[in-house]
Amino acid sequence: MEQDFAGRVVLITGAGRGLGRATAERFLDRGAQVAVNVRTPARAETLAQELGRNSHPSSGDIRSAAAVRGLVADIIQRFGRLDILVNNAAIASATRIEQLTEDEWRATIDTNLTAAFLCIQAVVPAMKRQSHGRIINVSSLAGRSVSTLGGAPYTASKAGMLGLTRAAAKELGALGITVNAVCPGLFDTELTHANATQERLDTVSQTFPIARLGKPEEVSDLICFLASESAGYITGASFDINGGSLMI
Repeated sequence: MEQDFAGRVVLITGAGRGLGRATAERFLDRGAQVAVNVRTPARAETLAQELGRNSHPSSGDIRSAAAVRGLVADIIQRFGRLDILVNNAAIASATRIEQLTEDEWRATIDTNLTAAFLCIQAVVPAMKRQSHGRIINVSSLAGRSVSTLGGAPYTASKAGMLGLTRAAAKELGALGITVNAVCPGLFDTELTHANATQERLDTVSQTFPIARLGKPEEVSDLICFLASESAGYITGASFDINGGSLMI
């Protein structure tokens, strides 16, 4: 595979599974140094060992501004730069509004949206010094419509991610930093299977124009494109990747 990201440094949040892990693997295949973020040091070390060469543990609770500043500072100290941020970390639950607790609402918003803002804020100084940066926010079909499986806080957080993408793109474009979003539909990931039975997923996916769940690698390829030099004139955009399900 072409080593077009050689010399680039990438931070991926929520890198332990699903879309995050697939994206880490793709960047590694293409020559990048990849800092993989999960919450605990032990899990981050194990993940980096599993992913292999050029993968680096970057643990910390990204809902905390101090933790985010610390892990970004560690990356800069190690590599002297940070080129690409992929805001992928997310949680979801199917709790309905009448049963939804304040704690569950805040946990989802903080993990899916506030953490993305904190990471963007933390990486901007390094990207500004370089006059170059790529930020890719993983939103969802839920952000463009409404979640098939998740509850209100998931839909709200993913819609908020699209607003954050546009606002950041407007502010940061003059600094050489592009900010874009991807909006996956139903993909074959642990998060999807945690919120629906296989029978339900089979039933729902058969209604899509492309009648299957998406593959995580299909999202990782889109993310890599948006992080590449070929996407230098794209910013503030949201890219749907959902097998056509948004149309129906």
